[in-house]
Amino acid sequence: MASSYTSKPLSTLVDVMHQGINTAADKVEYEAKGTAIIQSRNFTSGNLDLNDVKYLGQADSYKYGAKYTPIAGDILFSNIGTVGRSVIVASERNFVFAWNVFLIRVNHTKIDKTYLKFYLDYLHDIGVYESWFTGGTVKFLNKKTIGSIEIPLPPLETQKQIAAVLEKADQLRKDCLQMEQELNSLAQSVFIEMFGDPLINPKGWRVRTLNEFYASAKTGTKCGPFGSALKKDEFVDSGVPVWNMSNISLTGEFIDSPSLWITEKKYQNLEAYNVLQGDVIISRAGTVGKMGVVLSKYDRSIISTNLIRVRFGEDLLPLYFVCLMTYCKTRLKRLKVGDDGSFSHMNTGILDNLEFPYPPMNEQLKYMKFREELDAQINCLKQLKIEQELNFSSLMQKAFNGELNLDNAKTQ
Repeated sequence: MASSYTSKPLSTLVDVMHQGINTAADKVEYEAKGTAIIQSRNFTSGNLDLNDVKYLGQADSYKYGAKYTPIAGDILFSNIGTVGRSVIVASERNFVFAWNVFLIRVNHTKIDKTYLKFYLDYLHDIGVYESWFTGGTVKFLNKKTIGSIEIPLPPLETQKQIAAVLEKADQLRKDCLQMEQELNSLAQSVFIEMFGDPLINPKGWRVRTLNEFYASAKTGTKCGPFGSALKKDEFVDSGVPVWNMSNISLTGEFIDSPSLWITEKKYQNLEAYNVLQGDVIISRAGTVGKMGVVLSKYDRSIISTNLIRVRFGEDLLPLYFVCLMTYCKTRLKRLKVGDDGSFSHMNTGILDNLEFPYPPMNEQLKYMKFREELDAQINCLKQLKIEQELNFSSLMQKAFNGELNLDNAKTQ
């Protein structure tokens, strides 16, 4: 990477650097309890998580422990699969690491560990590692490649100052994310407080089937990669949007960013699949049951075949239904298997017979008002998070190109 700093290969800046235990080649047998062995997935979020791990028995723990147990300050680096994620081990913890994890123990007289961790993350964010992959189906970085990474090397004290600036900016990003998660948790808590657990119905609301509330329900048109009603050459650069699963986030947010468009003339032939403000669209394949309320600036649009559009009458608020089904995910999971036992799906017939507690409209309206106020706060946080992300990316680029004004950065 171009930088005003001199650089040195990573291998010259470390005391220890090696890959984890090759559990397949060594035929490691896991136990129900013992010493945790982590994979790269245990820190791809940026934090070390020892949940969902396998365990080495006493004999293997003794065999591998000395070499493969990290100490506080070590960097763990993902070198296979999701390549380039890293985490600093914050404290002494009894675990070892597997083949898709690299341990990097820096020489503290040459490089600051936090500075190095940020630089490794920076290379990941700008897509550098992809050009260094070796291997066939499974891409990875080998020790030689990792050791040859050129690290821009300002004086040690400057490294620590840069790391401090980046840590502060990184924490602002994390704070935004945490606040957003807390507000989403609040939405769930208030729903349960107002309506009770829908699967238990402790408030004794009347239980009704979903088809009692339909104005209409429609499976989308076959188009694009999902069928043959629309061919590739019938899509245009702008016009009438065609919504698909990518327009619903995992948290139920409707994403008003069309990727497929058709002409007005074509829309007239497919108007039966139209979508209006306030409709609920539900994925019926893939991530079955993912759903969101349509909030679109377009006055006309259609859904593709992987979606179901539900339009309610006046007795049920779309937001209540979406929140209700969010808390009934276990029920949705039981509906995933198709009639042939092989294909996960959902259809209007399944939706028709869904039973759920029906609270009075005034209670639904109270929750909707609360959510409107809460969603406004969440949207403000999302915008702030975007700004913090852009600021962090800018600081990273300047820091490793030798362009960061440390005096100004400290006061920001």
